[in-house]
Amino acid sequence: MKYVSTRGEGVPIAFTETILTGLARDGGLFLPECIPNIQSKLPSWRTLSYQALAYEIMSLFADDLPSEVLRELIHKSYVTFRHPEVTPVVSVGETHVLELFHGPTLAFKDVALQFLGNLFEHVLSKTGEEMTIVAATSGDTGSAAIYGVRGRDRIRIFVMHPHGRVSPVQEKQMTTVLDVNVHNLAIEGTFDDAQNIVKELFNDLVFRDANKLGAVNSINWARVLAQIVYYFYAAFRVQERTGASQVSFSIPTGNFGDIFAGYMAYRMGLPIDKLVLATNENDILTRYFNTGTYSVGAVAPTLSPSMDIQVASNFERYLYYLAADVSGVPAAQTLKAWMENFKKSGALTTGLQDHACFVAGRGDTAQTLATIKKYWEQYGYLLDPHTAVGAAVAEQFKKPDVPMICLATAHPAKFSEAILRATGRDLAHHPLIDALLQLPTRLAVVPADKKVIAEIIRKG
Repeated sequence: MKYVSTRGEGVPIAFTETILTGLARDGGLFLPECIPNIQSKLPSWRTLSYQALAYEIMSLFADDLPSEVLRELIHKSYVTFRHPEVTPVVSVGETHVLELFHGPTLAFKDVALQFLGNLFEHVLSKTGEEMTIVAATSGDTGSAAIYGVRGRDRIRIFVMHPHGRVSPVQEKQMTTVLDVNVHNLAIEGTFDDAQNIVKELFNDLVFRDANKLGAVNSINWARVLAQIVYYFYAAFRVQERTGASQVSFSIPTGNFGDIFAGYMAYRMGLPIDKLVLATNENDILTRYFNTGTYSVGAVAPTLSPSMDIQVASNFERYLYYLAADVSGVPAAQTLKAWMENFKKSGALTTGLQDHACFVAGRGDTAQTLATIKKYWEQYGYLLDPHTAVGAAVAEQFKKPDVPMICLATAHPAKFSEAILRATGRDLAHHPLIDALLQLPTRLAVVPADKKVIAEIIRKG
């Protein structure tokens, strides 16, 4: 399997090269040259363990890794999870909740970043090279990335988060990691500012090469690949329970990476009826799927800070496939024109309607709190505020004959203040979180300025 840039420049490259490269050198994102159709494999995959299923799916896309190496990387990555199924599905009322928070940092990002950290270590041990990871986080990516690479000899990591705009627990999970290769930078701005700095640093090819930059944000294809697996696993478990021929998923969405993994599963042949895109007040993606216009607004702080994003990096990957519908024009050419116009104007209208599996809705703060309260009072089940956005929007699109699977993206203990506000009770605890509260921290508060960040990395 070879990979190409959404912007169309350069030659196709192998899987491991895309992982080390992160963002393509032309500023685009990597996608596989083709998407395998796996419908004939579905019957044999249904009974596999999570790890065995991960191998079957990943091996289709990572065929330059020896079989035994890939199996070992998968084993090392998921033996750290606290549930034998890795990503179990729990039935809560009429909804099926896919619990993605059983990893080291209690967030769905662990599913991909444990794998990516082990993959980086394997590849760097073979090449003898070193890597400087630069990442932006709206909350959970940072801690999951840090836990994936902390203490590794050949890797330094610099994580930027928006100062004062992540939850106290999210900040603690990042800043209490004191390993010498870990650097936490609280920028005076938004997640979008941090994400822009990451892209600017990668697009500065001289700086990028001199500092051997690598990416752990969902611009890295391995993140998407690892997340495809749990869509298949969850669908199989729910079909076993219900006998349904199709399932739908509701995905709380900020940067479009998690839902894009679901879109890839759909294109591979998983029987998905709908992918429900759920946003909070930062609803640029919902507005696009409902109006056809993708336009930037101001970032609004909410109870679900990991979704407080306007410009969604992975949306470019979806637009590339949409651009393929423009007759007679290479997809990369169309996509590049769209993105250049978007950069200039802050708005994009494709005029195309290939939204085959997508529906979209918004769950605001009041709905988030009401949904947390409802699930606790009716079912005795706690939702974190991001998952509550997904559950609230899912209500708009449920069908009686199609089971709805809601992605639970974080453990509620990471957002105890929201749980207290919703239920009136101090319910959200986890031993890992409680143990963080008294630990020493280390971070630097810095301007949201590419030059400042670049100098910190040079000196780091």
